[in-house]
Amino acid sequence: MSRKLCFETICVENRILKNHSYHEARLNKTRRELWGFTDYWNLTDLIAIPDSLGNEMHKCRLAYENEIDHIKWELYAPRTIRKIQRVYHDTVDYAFKYDDRTELNMLFAQRGNADEILIIKNKMVTDSCFCNTAFYDGEKWLTPAAPLLQGTQRAFLLDNGMIQEAEIREENISGFSHIKLFNAMINWENAPILDIDVIA
Repeated sequence: MSRKLCFETICVENRILKNHSYHEARLNKTRRELWGFTDYWNLTDLIAIPDSLGNEMHKCRLAYENEIDHIKWELYAPRTIRKIQRVYHDTVDYAFKYDDRTELNMLFAQRGNADEILIIKNKMVTDSCFCNTAFYDGEKWLTPAAPLLQGTQRAFLLDNGMIQEAEIREENISGFSHIKLFNAMINWENAPILDIDVIA
């Protein structure tokens, strides 16, 4: 059985695991589809929040395969995004949240003086290096129907009708007014609304 370490990044705030049911669902789906495991992991049973953690926002990084490899805790520091650089890769694969991000890191290295990248795959808009994306058309927020990674925050937003899936081609970008980048650590309310012109 071929194995490749995967991980979940879970937001912990006020000593509470945020969106944990979505992380739990993705983790168990990954274990089933990659390695054939049929047992179910309950994250609240597996993760003990250290007594040393305060109420500030922390990042819990749980790496796993057939069992938990390690859990790391880190105080969260948000990044400022001022410019996004388009990069291109037609075979990039990040369908599972692999611990090995070599391919994504190589793309991120192409950002030049930008703070983040927007990955174009076969002429279709996907994700940034660290986030899922959504674009505003003047009425609604649309997220690419074929992201590199099915993010937990993305799943939550879709389930709650806050964003909608759509096929977004690179040529469509200029037709939107704004972009948002979001992930497990950046919820919808805290994700800055960026002018579409930040995309180079």
